[in-house]
Amino acid sequence: MISVSKCLNCGVKSPAAFKFRMGLLLVLVSATILMNSSALKAQAKKQSGRMLTLEMAILQAQEKDLWITGNLHAQKAVMSQSVVAGTLPDPKLSVSMANLPVDSFDFSQEAMTQFKLGFSQKLPQGDTLQLKQKQLQQLSSQFPYQRQARKAELALIVSQLWLETYKAEKSIALIEKNRSLFEQLADVAQASYSSAVGKTRQQDIVRAQLELIRLEDRLTQLKQHKEVHWQKLSEWLSNEFVSQFSFNNVNRKSRGNIEIAKQPPDIKLNNRKVTSLDWSQQQLTELLSGHPSILTLEKKIETSAIGVELARQKYKPSWEFSASYGYREDDLLGNDRADLFSIGVSFELPLFTDNRQDKQVETAIENTSAVKTEKWLKLRKMLAEFESTRSELLRLSQRQTLYRNQLIPQMHQQAEASLTAYTNDDGDFAEVVRARIAQLNAEIDELAIDVMRQQAVAKINYFLVGSRRLESVAGYLTNTYSTGASQ
Repeated sequence: MISVSKCLNCGVKSPAAFKFRMGLLLVLVSATILMNSSALKAQAKKQSGRMLTLEMAILQAQEKDLWITGNLHAQKAVMSQSVVAGTLPDPKLSVSMANLPVDSFDFSQEAMTQFKLGFSQKLPQGDTLQLKQKQLQQLSSQFPYQRQARKAELALIVSQLWLETYKAEKSIALIEKNRSLFEQLADVAQASYSSAVGKTRQQDIVRAQLELIRLEDRLTQLKQHKEVHWQKLSEWLSNEFVSQFSFNNVNRKSRGNIEIAKQPPDIKLNNRKVTSLDWSQQQLTELLSGHPSILTLEKKIETSAIGVELARQKYKPSWEFSASYGYREDDLLGNDRADLFSIGVSFELPLFTDNRQDKQVETAIENTSAVKTEKWLKLRKMLAEFESTRSELLRLSQRQTLYRNQLIPQMHQQAEASLTAYTNDDGDFAEVVRARIAQLNAEIDELAIDVMRQQAVAKINYFLVGSRRLESVAGYLTNTYSTGASQ
């Protein structure tokens, strides 16, 4: 690229010649912007084969999440435990020598001496076995909803991190695109000041250099922001340990030079009725009650309610049946002795229930109430977050329209007008710099608004995961990140 300062300094003998050469600035600025845009497009096209899109990142995070693997193991363990809980205790078999005389240890000396074989079986209280099995089966039914909630949470977390990384990368690209323009402006100021033609002052040169330094500082901050969020994103995309603990045989591949996709994502709002209609508190409660995290708590409540019935079985006695057979030897004279058979039953008498059974039932009831309270606290928090996110999305959409239709075009016109005035020796250099900085800041703010709006849409979609109860409110809302609870 031709140096502007050399171009403007060569052969400057009059103000008219200076103005002619200053006119070259407009051409060079336009060419610089076009060249930077073309270079960025070519680089994006070259790297398109190794770009990490938002959808890819979410799918990888869900595939490689060890929490989901551990949750599957836990569900299998509870299912196996439910089979054990519904099985009767093992019977007891006893073998003994009863009433053996210690003076001679002769088996046939005493009539009461016998070889005894016994059998006993214990029966738990009431429907304890069936209720324990039912309770564990009910407990296992919450695991699929936990996994569904986890996948939705992963989609939200990865979306936030991916979008933050994307915002930092695009901001860096915007500053890089404009940095060469500021370098050209600094060259122009230096040339104008050196030729003593025009209104350029020494402070304009210092201002131009200062803005370049500030741009470098912003670039450093943005690169730090990008690297921090990229590393946080890598936590969910790492293959480490997956091959050891996952059910699926996952091939470990190096992340290599994978980068964030250059194209902005387009996260669709599941249903515009969510933001366009006025919802009552009851409708919103019904809407969010289908969220898997709420359904998990409902299953937990049902499990705890079975625990109350299980505690009430303590008022019933447990039974134990026993039988034994005693073999006796013939007496010393050879007379036959009859063998002995015994049968019996024993049971508990729950007489002192005040400090035992009553308290156990009371404990079970209080535990159920505590889980119900946890559910309503969770639902109240989700309602508040949903409403705040919905309001945020509405205002961000208004700001997005304002920036695109009014602010950005006017900023561009202001920057062009100030540059034209300066090249005609009718403007101030500081105003040119201020206009360009304002335009750059507006473009970065517009990018931040776009990203924040996408983050808000992703968060609203998170709240709508599994909201099948909406059919009775305003039609069924589908969800981009929703997965079946039958995983």
